Amino acid sequence: MAKAPKKNAFYAQSGGVTSVINASACGVIETARKHKDKIGKLYAGRNGIIGALTEDLIDTSKESKKDIAALKHTPGGAFGSCRYKLKSLEENEAQYKRLIEVFEAHNIGYFFYNGGGDSQDTAHKVSQISETMGYPITCVGVPKTIDNDLPITDCCPGFGSVAKYVAVSIREASFDVASMAKTSTKIFVMEVMGRHAGWIAAAGGLATEEKGDAPHIILFPEVELDQEAFLAKVDKTVKKYGYCSIVVSEGVKNKEGAFLAEAGGKDSFGHAQLGGCAPVVANLIKDNLGYKYHWAVSDYLQRSARHIASKTDVDQAYALGKKAVEFALKGHNAVMPTIERLSDEPYKWKIGMCNLADVANVEKMMPKNFITSDGMHITAACRKYLSPLIRGEDYPPYGKNGLPKYIVLKNVAVEKKLSTSFEI
Repeated sequence: MAKAPKKNAFYAQSGGVTSVINASACGVIETARKHKDKIGKLYAGRNGIIGALTEDLIDTSKESKKDIAALKHTPGGAFGSCRYKLKSLEENEAQYKRLIEVFEAHNIGYFFYNGGGDSQDTAHKVSQISETMGYPITCVGVPKTIDNDLPITDCCPGFGSVAKYVAVSIREASFDVASMAKTSTKIFVMEVMGRHAGWIAAAGGLATEEKGDAPHIILFPEVELDQEAFLAKVDKTVKKYGYCSIVVSEGVKNKEGAFLAEAGGKDSFGHAQLGGCAPVVANLIKDNLGYKYHWAVSDYLQRSARHIASKTDVDQAYALGKKAVEFALKGHNAVMPTIERLSDEPYKWKIGMCNLADVANVEKMMPKNFITSDGMHITAACRKYLSPLIRGEDYPPYGKNGLPKYIVLKNVAVEKKLSTSFEI
């Protein structure tokens, strides 16, 4: 009797990308290649799960060993990402039938989905529905989110590098402001990402090592803005130090619970579109205190800054991708590898495992004891947690032109086998 062909694997990237999501991809692909006796080919989805639905697959075997290794130091999503949330089976059964149809057509038995909470929900749904539909898929989530808001895991790949970027940026910008404060700008407001959880904003607090160091104020989504107390602290800070540097999360709300800056509309996950919190805060100061200001929105810069990535973050991102494949080959299904902290000083960690059902659509907020009593800075406990995550440098190689050498893969398409198409 002929031996059944080895099952192929499918890997996809989802949600907002990070400077280290490709390091996880590298971990997945390199590990799969080491297990050719168990895994056939590893296909990637072009633009995340959409690539599976539209049968737009990428053959990663066409990429050289050198180019796959270069993913470890390349930012962005090498295969394309997406914001696309699968609906429930009751709402759209056709989606799931299509996924199974594509997976079966390409003999795919392993599914690795690299993303945040919504993405882990997708992986969990696929694991359940594939069983129901008679074509079981081993589904393992690979954690990723700069927001650091996945539960159970101690931290999330992508966050440590954003944290390092934010802490360094607010420190450097504040040296600039301090230099000019006597005759020019006295207020600098830096807006960072973070819809509901203030982890990224908190990271700015690592720059405050001595009394008087910037940032002087941090505004978190977890704390409703007390306008009077905030303005009083700004004024006191300027009078004491000559200037005031502020880090503000995009998700800061007023006392009525409304976002300070809601651009209107929703994304494909149903989240409110945010943007422009920094100018709202800066103008609030100008209108009430009269101080000249500058503001900046770090936006994509914070999550794509591979040149200043945390080595801790890079190492963890790769390790989680590697372990995802190893878990799948051991028969673990509907699970996600996690980071378990063993000690703070020296910082030690290991890889653990949790069920996707416990991660999907659950947000981990900042603990109350990580925020100072006035709601405008971080505590020693928060600093202790954050500090190890930004340590170490892992610079990309640089070319003669002075720029980082990043890889762009060939992304060769897999020949389609289905006669039907699928509309997104």
